[in-house]
Amino acid sequence: MLLAKDRLNELLDHLSTEARVYVPARIETQTRFALYSDTVKPNFKLVNTELPPKDILFPQTQNMYRYGFDAEGVPFIDPIHDADDVVIFGARSCDVRSIECMDDVFLTKGYVDEFYEPRRSRLLLVAMACNTVAESCFCDSMSLDPNSAPAADIQMSEGDQAFEVTALNEKGEAALAAWSSYLTEGSIEHAAVSCELKVEMTGIKEKLDHMFEHPIWESVSKKCLNCGTCTFVCPTCHCFDISQENRMKIGERFRSWDSCMFSCYTEMAGHHNPRAEKMPRVRQRFLHKLCFFEDRYGKSLCVGCGRCVADCPVALDITVLIDQIGAAELTEGAVHDA
Repeated sequence: MLLAKDRLNELLDHLSTEARVYVPARIETQTRFALYSDTVKPNFKLVNTELPPKDILFPQTQNMYRYGFDAEGVPFIDPIHDADDVVIFGARSCDVRSIECMDDVFLTKGYVDEFYEPRRSRLLLVAMACNTVAESCFCDSMSLDPNSAPAADIQMSEGDQAFEVTALNEKGEAALAAWSSYLTEGSIEHAAVSCELKVEMTGIKEKLDHMFEHPIWESVSKKCLNCGTCTFVCPTCHCFDISQENRMKIGERFRSWDSCMFSCYTEMAGHHNPRAEKMPRVRQRFLHKLCFFEDRYGKSLCVGCGRCVADCPVALDITVLIDQIGAAELTEGAVHDA
């Protein structure tokens, strides 16, 4: 099916009457997935937005509960759930995979996060195939395809005059049926693209299983500032802290993004900190991305979006590290199972 480009805004106008619709856009000096409106239009020329759509499902600050005493002095706890219908329109393959990773964390292994699940269950995820790639993109080295995102509900590909739209599951089929008045029969020619930046991932995870004490981590961590930029622009980082604010007899608990790069992240009661130094924090980040997450969920936590590559202020490049790991020798004194 085809969606003519001159009918795109008409469709988005319609969708925004029924759901919160987020599109890739430039807002002042920053690119991100923004709420569609008369003044916010989609920009599919953006290969990747500077900020991922992660905060739509997992807000940077999210209210969780209100608690306190009512007028009669009876204690109460009220969970705060907001679950409007949401459409993420135009997500790239890397960001679709990142949502798969977030689903693993918040919805599997016997745990369902009561704040993530209502948003996720009411999400329509519309992927957009890449027409071009950035210098920092390397998703196809991480077993992704920039031309398709099978985990999305709808796949779109951009042509000169129209977008080709394809339903990938029942939710997508229902959506396209509802969009039928905006669609016509047909297909387009979409030239497949691939990333110029390549890394060889074969054997990296297995090698990292035995590199916990390898000197590579001390070398890599020297220039890291522990600023946390990589974790905040990453579409899959999901660390958070829980805090509360009390006012008289009423309080509110909320969670906010945190970062394993911060020294206080692992500080415990009594000020014990198992990662007080910079090197263990850097090691933890990369081992989690490339090794530990795969142990638990069967996939890499790095999706090859390249945001950390582009934004790290000291150019601590994960693709360079992967090459260094591949070339590293496992000497007897450096080998220790993670």
